[in-house]
Amino acid sequence: MAIILPNQVNQQKNIMKKTTFAFSITATLSVVALTTFLKANAQTPSPSAIAPKFISFKDAKNFKIKGNGNPFQPSNLQQVTKPDKPDDKEFKNRAVIGWDDRTPMLSRQYPWSAIGRVQGITTENKEYHCTGTLIAEDVVLTNAHCVINPETRKLSQRIAFSPNVINGKVANQADVAEVVNVVYGTDFGGSALENQTNDWAILKLDKPIGLKYGYLGWKSLSDATLTRNQKAYIFVGYSGDFPNPNNQKYQFFTAGAGFTASAQAGCSITQAQSNVLFHDCDTTGGSSGGAIIGVIDNKPYIVGLNNAERRDGSTNLGLKIDFLDKLAGN
Repeated sequence: MAIILPNQVNQQKNIMKKTTFAFSITATLSVVALTTFLKANAQTPSPSAIAPKFISFKDAKNFKIKGNGNPFQPSNLQQVTKPDKPDDKEFKNRAVIGWDDRTPMLSRQYPWSAIGRVQGITTENKEYHCTGTLIAEDVVLTNAHCVINPETRKLSQRIAFSPNVINGKVANQADVAEVVNVVYGTDFGGSALENQTNDWAILKLDKPIGLKYGYLGWKSLSDATLTRNQKAYIFVGYSGDFPNPNNQKYQFFTAGAGFTASAQAGCSITQAQSNVLFHDCDTTGGSSGGAIIGVIDNKPYIVGLNNAERRDGSTNLGLKIDFLDKLAGN
């Protein structure tokens, strides 16, 4: 479903009710960030890799994102709307089954090709994963809490990005990229609101895999536009509870939960306040860093970034992506 921009319809007034943050962002994000790997066959950062260099946003004056927020579709990849249209032989003959709101991402076509797993090792040598999206030929967008432990504020010692992981596999192992630089919005030393609205990180890769897999654009939309377009967004994440290998209808997913992304179409941003987005896209641990995607003029753009759940379970949280404009020099 396409997003309707203000210049396409009459602008509507959207009065936002003031909402208090009844959650501890540090504790919530810590649980999500330390989602451990479920299988040993996942591609993890190489032990011989050099630890990435971390740079705070305020010190990243010389860091610029190429592409100016425009999406890039490689000429050899089709743009397909259905993420569950399989390309790998092992899934082509699977039975047609009834999925829940989340659909398994089985396509290796664009834009699904640009979404992958952020895989890291903490200073305590614990492995974890989040979700990331290519936004330039060698740049991935994810959460800050996917590279910095919110409780200890310690930095991950190794980080890698595996593009378009399906059933624990990438199309080519040579395309798994090491992260060499990280620009982060927060090190979780601020208030809960500051940590929430700055919970983003930009990962600079050691190879330009976006030229092969493509990358998404982004658009900084107004609060009114974001909330007016109900059931218009797509969310993709490597959730730690999906697909459940004990469920008969997921028998094809031998790698287990967290190793095939789930995609949900038709979710909404219900409120936007102080750069915080409240959305109803289905998320669990591992889907942190996943992009909230809108289709604008038939092209995929990131319009928000998922990062947390509220304690009462009433809604999920994200943040606006205005910071990307600054990093692109706009």
